Amino acid sequence: MVRLRIKEYLDKNGITRYELAKRTGIRFHIVDNYYKNKVVRYDSDLLDRMCKALSCNLSDLIEYVSEESEHE
Repeated sequence: MVRLRIKEYLDKNGITRYELAKRTGIRFHIVDNYYKNKVVRYDSDLLDRMCKALSCNLSDLIEYVSEESEHE
């Protein structure tokens, strides 16, 4: 399964959801849903804007977790 790591990235770098929303022009509640990993369909444009605003790679914000490792 795919899991967002935006919360971990923002917390590690001392960036708030509000700050990310300001930097990207994405509404706060949308950023909040990505932060809380409540998104089922990922918008590539939004992820691109987040990567640009945070100067990071997509792999910093999203990861693949196999079903097997999730149950361990």
